Amino acid sequence: MRVLLVNTTEQKGGAAIAANRLMVALNGHGVKAKMLVSRKETANLSVVETGSNWRYRLNFLKERMRIFIANKFSKANLFAVDIASDGMDITKLPEFKEADVIHLHWINQGFLSLKDIARIIKSGKPVVWTLHDMWEFTGICHYADSCRQFMTECHYCPLLKSPGERDLSYEIFVRKLKLFEKANVQFVAVSNWLADCARQSSLLRNQNIQVIPNVLPVARYVRKEKIASREYFGLPLDKKIILFGAVKVDDKRKGLAYLNQALCLLINKKHYDKDQLLLVLFGDIKQPEILEGIPIPYTHLGFLKDDDELSALYSASDVAAIPSLYETFGQTVIEAQACGCVPVTFTGSGQMDIITHRQDGYLAEYLSVSDFSQGIKWALEQDIDPAALRANVIRKYNESVIASKYIDLYNQICKEEE
Repeated sequence: MRVLLVNTTEQKGGAAIAANRLMVALNGHGVKAKMLVSRKETANLSVVETGSNWRYRLNFLKERMRIFIANKFSKANLFAVDIASDGMDITKLPEFKEADVIHLHWINQGFLSLKDIARIIKSGKPVVWTLHDMWEFTGICHYADSCRQFMTECHYCPLLKSPGERDLSYEIFVRKLKLFEKANVQFVAVSNWLADCARQSSLLRNQNIQVIPNVLPVARYVRKEKIASREYFGLPLDKKIILFGAVKVDDKRKGLAYLNQALCLLINKKHYDKDQLLLVLFGDIKQPEILEGIPIPYTHLGFLKDDDELSALYSASDVAAIPSLYETFGQTVIEAQACGCVPVTFTGSGQMDIITHRQDGYLAEYLSVSDFSQGIKWALEQDIDPAALRANVIRKYNESVIASKYIDLYNQICKEEE
C-alpha cells in the first residue's frame, strides 16, 4: 500500500511532528509512506516537496494580504485564522498519482486551497483527513476558544476587526459547507475531545469521525538518570524542578500566566519556600517581559537541539507543568510520561484522553489556579514509579499500535472504494 501524507511543513509545528512520526511508523510496518510538504527541511528521502517554493511563498503572501485587508488592515489575529483561498494543485504530481490513499493533515497558509481539496476529493482516491485543530469545522479559526458559532453557522467572528452577518468567517464557512456536503472523506480526530467538538459542528456532524491519537517514537523518548541529566544542563541537585515548555513560551494559549499564579499560591500557602523550587523553561520567547511575573527562581534554556536533550530535560524534572488553555491532543504529556516525569494539566481538552487523574498525572479543574497549584503539590509529593509511567504510555501510543490503527482504516476505506 502506498500512502501520501500531506502537510504544509515538514518539521515545524505539532501537526508536522505528528505526521512525520506517523510516516516513520507506517514505513516500519509494511506501508510505503511518503510525506508531501511545501518545502523540504531535511534530506529524508521519504519527504518530497511540491517543487514550487516560490509559488508557495506567493500563495502565503496573497492569502495573508486578503486576511489583512478583510480585517481592516489590522495585524491582530493575522495568523490565528486561515481562509484556504490560495494553494497548489497536487493531483498532477507523480507522488499523488501513485498513492493508494491520500492522507491530509495541516494544509493551511497557502499550501492547499479549498479548490485544491475539492480536486483531491474528486480524484476518486480514498481520502483520510486528520484533524490537528478545529479549522476543518470552523469558518476560519484554528481554535474557537469560547465561541460556539461553529455549531450552527459562523459569522460575527470575534477574531475579526469588524465582524458581521456575512463577514469573512461566514464566506469561508459557506464554501466549506459546499465542499463537505457530498465529500467522501474519512475524518480522524487525535482526541475524543476534538472528535466531540467536530461532531457538534454543523460542518462535520454528518461525517464519519474516528479517534486515533498521535504516535510516540518510543526509542527517542527515554528515561535518563536524573542526576546526570541535571548536571548536563547545569541544574541544581537540591531543588524541585518544574518544567514548562512550548514552541512559543509567550503564546497566551500555553497558559504561563496561570502557572505563575499557581506557583504564587504554592509559596503563599507555605507549601514550599520559593528557594526550594526552580522553574525551567524551554522554547522561544519574543516578549521577555512575561518572565517578570514568575514568582520563583527560573532558568530559560531556549530551544533544545533534539529529542535526546528533551528526554534528558524531562528526566531531570520532577513535574511537567502544562497549563494550556486547550490542546487537541497533548504531545508533551506523553513525552513527559515516557521519560518518567509526572504531568499536571487542565481538564477541558485533549489531555483528558491521556491522564488518569491522580494515577499517572493530575487533571486540574479547567482554568482553576487553585487546583493547578494543588496538582503541582500533589505531583511533587507522590512516589510514582517512573518505569510504570513509561510502560503505560508506551502501551497506548507506540508506533506499532498507532500504525496498525491507521493501516486498518486505510484497508477499510480502500475496500469501500472497490
